[in-house]
Amino acid sequence: MDFPLDAFNPHSIALEIAMRLKQRRLEQGLTQQSLSRLSGVSLGSLKRFEHTAEISLRHLIMLALVLESTDNFSSLFERRQFETIGQVLNASAESTRKRGKRNG
Repeated sequence: MDFPLDAFNPHSIALEIAMRLKQRRLEQGLTQQSLSRLSGVSLGSLKRFEHTAEISLRHLIMLALVLESTDNFSSLFERRQFETIGQVLNASAESTRKRGKRNG
C-alpha cells in the first residue's frame, strides 16, 4: 500500500485501511450488516473498525476474503529482494538468526 510519508504511524495506517475497506464494501453494494453476515465478523466489530480502525488481524482477514482484497497480505513481511550482488554476498556472510536479539 502506498501511504504518504507523514502517515507512518500505526493509527494513521489503520485508519487508511479502514477507509479503504469501507470504500470497497460500498463499491460492492454491501451494507455493514450484509458484510458482517457474509464474513462471520460481528456487526459491532465491523462498525468499530470502520469508525476507530480497531480490529483483530483474524477479523480483518475474514473481511478481506469476502471483499476479495487479500492480494497484499501475501507480501507482508516478505523476504528482502536483493538488488546487487554485494547485497547477496553480505546476506550470505551473515548467519541466519533463529531468534530475535535480546535487548537489555
